[in-house]
Amino acid sequence: MKQERQWTLLFYETAKGECPVEEFIDSLKDKEQAKVLAWLLALKNEGINLHRPFADLLEDGIHELRIKVTGDQVRVLYFFCYRDFIIATNVFKKKTSKVPKKEITKAKKYREDFLKRYDSKEIRRLRNENL
Repeated sequence: MKQERQWTLLFYETAKGECPVEEFIDSLKDKEQAKVLAWLLALKNEGINLHRPFADLLEDGIHELRIKVTGDQVRVLYFFCYRDFIIATNVFKKKTSKVPKKEITKAKKYREDFLKRYDSKEIRRLRNENL
């Protein structure tokens, strides 16, 4: 019997300790928070198997989680790394038909910073702290 991959979902945190995804979630009402967290749990459980219309690859390894919250289109950008990690980088309310280039650029910048600061050994230590 094939064992399912266990994904670890982490929120990107800047060197100054700011966490864009957590800050956005905290700004929502309880019901909206619950919906976003439920979709993040679905992403954690499904990983690369979560596809359109719920998730999609944007470009250069940056993906989007698509959530409709109280009429707003919310997008959580993320990337996969070190085999079984998902790093949620940033989140925003989508107001145009395409994901704004500046949001994708921000996700790439956050990914670069994250990978500079955390190698595979260090990220596994982070996972153990978050269990």
